[in-house]
Amino acid sequence: MGLVAVLVCGALPRHEPLVPCPCFLPTLVACAIPFMSDLSPRIVRVESPQGPQAQLLGRWGAAELGHRVRWRTLAAQLRDHAAPAGGWDLRGLQWLDHVGAQLLWNHWGHAWPERVQLTAPQRAMLERVARLTVVPPPAEPWRLSDQMDHLGVLVLHGMDHARNLVQLVGQLTLDLVRLARAPQRGPWRDVSGHVYRMGATALPITALVGFLIGVVLAYLMSLQLRQFGAESFIVNILGISLIRELGPMLAAILVAGRSGSAITAQIGVMRVTEELDAMRVMGIPHGFRLVLPRTLALALAMPLISVWTTLAALAGGMLAADVAMGISPAYFAQALPAAVKIGNLGLAMAKSVVFGALIALIGCHWGLRVKPNTQSLGEGTTASVVTSITMVIIVDALFAVAFKNIGI
Repeated sequence: MGLVAVLVCGALPRHEPLVPCPCFLPTLVACAIPFMSDLSPRIVRVESPQGPQAQLLGRWGAAELGHRVRWRTLAAQLRDHAAPAGGWDLRGLQWLDHVGAQLLWNHWGHAWPERVQLTAPQRAMLERVARLTVVPPPAEPWRLSDQMDHLGVLVLHGMDHARNLVQLVGQLTLDLVRLARAPQRGPWRDVSGHVYRMGATALPITALVGFLIGVVLAYLMSLQLRQFGAESFIVNILGISLIRELGPMLAAILVAGRSGSAITAQIGVMRVTEELDAMRVMGIPHGFRLVLPRTLALALAMPLISVWTTLAALAGGMLAADVAMGISPAYFAQALPAAVKIGNLGLAMAKSVVFGALIALIGCHWGLRVKPNTQSLGEGTTASVVTSITMVIIVDALFAVAFKNIGI
């Protein structure tokens, strides 16, 4: 029927446009489907004098093998024809590229089968794939000695970091003594610039996070306190938790992720652009010009950021308590000084000073260890943030245990 349609269309005069008839379209599509199916990669089992033979048909190329359904079907057929006695016949293939040849070579176990029939171009393709195929080395067996060596390397690596941090702290102490002897020669312009960049510019994000944390805490605690008729104790819970613990810790974590990474990136870029080497050649000490200003600035700005974050969190908790439990802001402000002693605020600010100094020191430590390449810069920045946040949590736990009697 399709041949008749083609003959009829070919019999039209040349001056008339060739318009396909709608009634012939299903016939033409039906004739094209077997032709398209003949191009799909497949394996046919045929009989030969030597036994069953695997005959490959269709197009074994990247375009055909990239289809998921065809790939699964062909993989199942390859498993069924693991080692045919009659060998392999590739002469019926319409197309074979590197993808199909690699698939066959992997299925053959990176060795030529005993019987294979193929054309010269197909042999050249398979020989090239065989020449370029690299067999992965076998996995090394698990040994206790290797694991001990790996653990020893990690311990030595940690000791090297600890030694560098101790040297950094010692150099910072000497620089502070030098600054105390000659304060007029100190890098005060750098300190003021870092206070602005690390402190003033961090106020919006810390206020937003603190406000939202206060709202969430007040709303969740109101659901529990309402069951026991203890709504008024929300002032005590919010005051102690936010002023003593959550406010300084939230501020320190945000500053560690924001300013600590910036410190490492700044010093690391100076390493990549060889500015640190130029400073050493000119006799400019890294500790006095890079570490000291950042440590002083963050130690000064961190308590202020902590108080700012705590106030924003208390404002959020006050708002949520008013909406969820009907506790007015006036009662909240009146009951807060009686519920939270002033010692908690002093402890929070003291912790914040330690947090700021340690975050700056860790950022400078990782920045000075950056190698002159971009990959080391990214790894150092990531390690700086992770180490700073971990340090904040550990130091906060130590403060909570050591000063548990303060503010009670």
